[in-house]
Amino acid sequence: MAYHTALDVSLRSVSICIIDDEGTIQFEGKADSDVEAIIACLKQFNPEIKSVGFEAGTLTQYLTYGLQAAGFDVICMEARQVNSALSAMRNKTDRNDARGIAQILRTGWYSRVHVKSFDSHLIRALLTSRKAVLKKCVDLENELRGLIRIIGIKLPGTLKHGIFDITVREIIERNEVLASALLPLLDVRLALYKTYLKLDKQARDMAREDSVCQRLMTAPGVGPITALTFKAGVDDPARFKRSRTVAAHFGLTPRRFQSDEVDNTGHISKAGDPDVRSALYVAAHSLVVRWAEWSSLKAWGMRLAKTKGHRCAMIAVARKLAVILHKMWLDGTDFRHGSTEAAI
Repeated sequence: MAYHTALDVSLRSVSICIIDDEGTIQFEGKADSDVEAIIACLKQFNPEIKSVGFEAGTLTQYLTYGLQAAGFDVICMEARQVNSALSAMRNKTDRNDARGIAQILRTGWYSRVHVKSFDSHLIRALLTSRKAVLKKCVDLENELRGLIRIIGIKLPGTLKHGIFDITVREIIERNEVLASALLPLLDVRLALYKTYLKLDKQARDMAREDSVCQRLMTAPGVGPITALTFKAGVDDPARFKRSRTVAAHFGLTPRRFQSDEVDNTGHISKAGDPDVRSALYVAAHSLVVRWAEWSSLKAWGMRLAKTKGHRCAMIAVARKLAVILHKMWLDGTDFRHGSTEAAI
């Protein structure tokens, strides 16, 4: 008999529901959010259970790798799709959610989510730490700007991070009362900025030592951070059947609502990883606006900006750039700038 095993995962505990092919509940239970506890509970019911399903969440990587090591076929389902199916239930409980997930597994109405490798998560952890420290550094800079503005000092809006401490410290030290209150804040900001520089150097060194990132950086506008972010977001290029689906995966394609005579195309979906989408947009802007060397992609983007506007053009270039980077990764080829006629 085939069993459909579902887990409703929370931080402390996991609700388990097992049904057969006819939808009859064979087992219900609860275990700690620990791989060994879940395996023991499943083996206690039936040692022949081989597949387990649950929706994507914060413990996805931990449970997936742990259950796979124990010999289970793990099915990680898209959370939004599961949520839409479970919203039809009148009462929301962990027990009912596990029952609903089991029925979704039985019917096959789910989209399987790719669980990224540990290497991709390590890269993502480094990039996230770098971004978080820089954000706190910028928050402190804005706080200092507002506090010294009360004495009539207005800092330039384009003051770079590297010279911010020297410029502001010189101003604050002129006022003893102001110095006692703001110098500790400035010291904290300086410590954060030094930490950011260390994390930034680690990320750039990692990109320079990685052959995939080196190949991606041959594309104009793509730097070490963009290459690392794209690599961590894609993880395995073979999981996409076509390169054009990469742009849709990261939310760079327009939404569409079609029903009967209504057919509306909206803004981009903004699905997937926002960090990858943001990195591609920044790379597209750098390619079109700052990059001196001409290419067919830059020429296309500049022509599009004249008719559709800068913002729409950058999104279109970012979408095409995602497709090109994925194809370069698959083929193992560097970026080709195109013929000179395309740049005219």
